[in-house]
Amino acid sequence: MPLMGSLYVGSSGLKTSQNALNTTAHNLTNTETTGYVRQQVQQSTRSYLQLSVDVRSVNNKQVGLGVTYSRVKHIRDYFLDKIYRRESGRSMFYEVSTEVMEEVEGQLGEMHGEAFQTSIEDFWTAVQELAKDPASSVTQGLFVQRGAELIQRAQAVYKGLSAYQDNLNMQVKEQVDKINSYGKKILQLNEAIRKIESGGIEQANDLRDTRDQLLDELSEMANINYGESVNGDVWVQIEGVDFVKGPRCFEMGIFADEETGFYTPFWPQNASYTTDANGNKIYTKESIANAHVFKFNREISTDLNTDIGGLKATLLARGDHRADYRDVADKDKYNGTDGSGNFVSQSVIMNVQAEFDQLIHNIATKINEILGTAAGVETADGTGKAGAGKGFEFIDKDGKTVVMTDARVCRADSDGYMRKDDGSPIEMFTTRSGSGYQKMKANEDIKDKDGKILVAQGQECWVYVPEDPNNPSSLYNIENLQIDQELMQKPSMLGFRLPDGSEDQATADALKAAFTAEDYTLNPNLSKRSTFVSYYTDLVSQIANTGYVSRSIYLNQQDTMESIESARQQVSGVSSDEELSNMIKFQNAYNASSRYINVIDGMLEHLLSTLGV
Repeated sequence: MPLMGSLYVGSSGLKTSQNALNTTAHNLTNTETTGYVRQQVQQSTRSYLQLSVDVRSVNNKQVGLGVTYSRVKHIRDYFLDKIYRRESGRSMFYEVSTEVMEEVEGQLGEMHGEAFQTSIEDFWTAVQELAKDPASSVTQGLFVQRGAELIQRAQAVYKGLSAYQDNLNMQVKEQVDKINSYGKKILQLNEAIRKIESGGIEQANDLRDTRDQLLDELSEMANINYGESVNGDVWVQIEGVDFVKGPRCFEMGIFADEETGFYTPFWPQNASYTTDANGNKIYTKESIANAHVFKFNREISTDLNTDIGGLKATLLARGDHRADYRDVADKDKYNGTDGSGNFVSQSVIMNVQAEFDQLIHNIATKINEILGTAAGVETADGTGKAGAGKGFEFIDKDGKTVVMTDARVCRADSDGYMRKDDGSPIEMFTTRSGSGYQKMKANEDIKDKDGKILVAQGQECWVYVPEDPNNPSSLYNIENLQIDQELMQKPSMLGFRLPDGSEDQATADALKAAFTAEDYTLNPNLSKRSTFVSYYTDLVSQIANTGYVSRSIYLNQQDTMESIESARQQVSGVSSDEELSNMIKFQNAYNASSRYINVIDGMLEHLLSTLGV
């Protein structure tokens, strides 16, 4: 090789070593940069120069042309990345679930005291004291007062749970907005990376780091699939639906239910819509029915990978409405197997709301039933005009005919026992719209199952109008309950003295027995029966057990994440010691190339001086 060619070889070494030193310095300065991945220099030999070709020789005469800086390799383990992103989503799912359980425990007052437990026990104590001396105005007043405190505290708990639901609802919107922003950023990075790398010369490693960091953060929020196309673009799917693909980001939509105000993430590309006069797309609850991002008709399970993503956990915890006792009345509805799309059993907040409301509803209606029996209320379940089991006819205050099945009735006696001033049976617990009893006129003889006439045709009577599931104002649920205002002002209306002046011990004992009867279950999936007091204890235990499971899984996930992250860092993380060692290596290579050039320079100088040039 000519001496001038040797200079070229030496300069290639200088350039390559300089670039390698720059890469090493870049690694060192980003040691603490979040998401930065170690870069590694890859060198390769330049093509050989053939000096001559001799068919008789074993080898052709050739010389090397030096070294070239082929590329900077992005040191990542894509298998570890996949595992990390899946498990980070699972970890976030259980982190959210744990936070929700802790909030629910706090709402019930069971973390730093027994606020509601005390309320229900105080009410039970008042019932026991009433049973000891039912005719006492003191025990009657205490009974009514403790009942009012129970409702007040129950409403405070339910209001707190509902407020937390609203908080989770806002988090849903915020997370959807964040997911969409991540998608748009990934799309922008795809374009920038493609432009830089299209020439086949440069590697956009720092931009790739940023994109990978976005994928890490996105994986915490939802279950994602992703991959890289041949041109360097990353495609992303969320819950199996395209999110970033090609030149588009298919942003999540957010639908606000008019009734509840709750947000539902959906895929606009899979939903139907109408347009208004301005051309704006109008979506309805029905039009997005098949476009929901998350489907809750599958069991939440690690084996099924249905427990991934903070957004899903937030939606699951919040539920899709404010639950009450109606949601645990039917097993299929409770479990969401009735085709309604309900998922009460899987929602922490909805489950607690429904079970808690059921407790208060059962207490209120049972006490009202006992007081109604004392007032002479009986069940009409005989045969009327419509036939057996088809109800009896009444004429309401507006003159309309009303058919009541299994009607609970009593005569309109103005001076009857356990009656209010207007003669209606006393209800301790009423709805905000008033008593459940309405004065009507019997349009036929109202009979019991034995044929006994309870109310003769043409007579006025008080008829209990049952709760209507389709009429919220008729429901004896927590939000709608109150203590009868007349009774609050005058607890002695209860009396507990029969018309003959004797003490009504039987009704007081019936109230006490109602609290000790094991007639109630938390939900239709359980068989254990509880009293009113033990029901609440069982509810708290259920919450504690669920919280313990969530915390245990979350802590295990934290250990898993630490292990995976440690393995990732061993591959991708920057080691100062290793980079300093590389720096010395590349410095020595640079010095060697420099000395080589000096030697060639000396040879050229000697040659020129010898020739007298």
